Amino acid sequence: MINIAVLGYGTVGSGVVEVINTNHSSINKRAGDEIRIKYVLDLRDFPGDPVQEILVHDYEVIINDPEIDIVVEVMGGIEPAHTFVKRALMAGKSVCTSNKALVAKYGPELMELARERNINFLFEASCGGGIPIIRALNSSLTADEIDEITGILNGTTNYMLYKMSTEGCDFDTVLKEAQAKGYAEADPSADVEGYDACRKIAILSSLAYGRFLNYEDIYTEGITKITPEDMEYAKELGMTIKLLATSRKIGQDSFYAMVAPFLLGQESPLYSVNDVFNGIFVHGNVLGDAMFYGSGAGKLPTASAVVADVVDEARHLHRSLMTNWTSRPLKLMELDQVNGRFFVRVAGTTPEEVKNIFGYAQIVNLKSLPDEFAFITENMTQGEYQEKAEKLNGSIKAMIRIKD
Repeated sequence: MINIAVLGYGTVGSGVVEVINTNHSSINKRAGDEIRIKYVLDLRDFPGDPVQEILVHDYEVIINDPEIDIVVEVMGGIEPAHTFVKRALMAGKSVCTSNKALVAKYGPELMELARERNINFLFEASCGGGIPIIRALNSSLTADEIDEITGILNGTTNYMLYKMSTEGCDFDTVLKEAQAKGYAEADPSADVEGYDACRKIAILSSLAYGRFLNYEDIYTEGITKITPEDMEYAKELGMTIKLLATSRKIGQDSFYAMVAPFLLGQESPLYSVNDVFNGIFVHGNVLGDAMFYGSGAGKLPTASAVVADVVDEARHLHRSLMTNWTSRPLKLMELDQVNGRFFVRVAGTTPEEVKNIFGYAQIVNLKSLPDEFAFITENMTQGEYQEKAEKLNGSIKAMIRIKD
């Protein structure tokens, strides 16, 4: 018998208990042993819920119980999650988590602790909810040299942009709707400012490139400035706007990463990833293009990914699974050196002036917006774009990058 303790009985924690209880026969078969939830830790009581029989309020009960083999951390946040996870690993207990903030900040330290003790620290559910992207990067794609990961990694912002695109709503209206449906928190900044997606692309990039990418080094821009007018232009161009988290290897040893809204054409595999769904595009030098799609959040999809890690750890109780992630830092190139095309909305200037400054530029006009126009640049570095943009003397109303 393999005893586990679940830290947190919120949305994901209750989902983990439900998945294990519902699918216990098939889970035990795959694990090669019986998995038993011995404790659930939470500060609250849950009268009438069967979990009350195994509920504890003191972490010391769990850490001091030699029968606990695996600790499942689904509390969220940095503390006390970091302290609890570190103590569990030091006590020789494997850990799995859905906590992207914890993994993005302390991943190398916690993986090293696990390696030293021949146990495991797994985090499939930290990126993409129920999409098995981390397992793919860690095992299925190990023969490839990955040179790009680009994803729609936040269901809340994808839902909001989809609504803005299809219904013509403004940002504030769709945010209130997302909050009413439980997709967005009362404080939505982690989603709408791009911080959530930033942590996820840092984790995925660290695995793909084998070095630690500090999320604090990643340029991050949210969706708060996207307007219905931007969506009108996108439709005119046969494109859509998505919040993308992207990283790419350029040449032998240069990398860039960013989170920002991008215009996508219909040829992109991410174009049709709508509503609360997530999609992750991976390119490898052997595999070519691969696409992972599914529910990026939610109680049961996320819990399913957590339980998959529990099964993996149960099958490898005293053997550390290989992870392609070292503590060696991944240094990013300067953003000014990154190439791309840019969609730019302007007022108070002329197409001739734009072409004089930018050279060739595709001009886009909308009848509904007679006092402005937009243009699309040729491929150039962001530094070159900034230099040219300054010559328009404040005429720029908005700029959105284009994903080619």
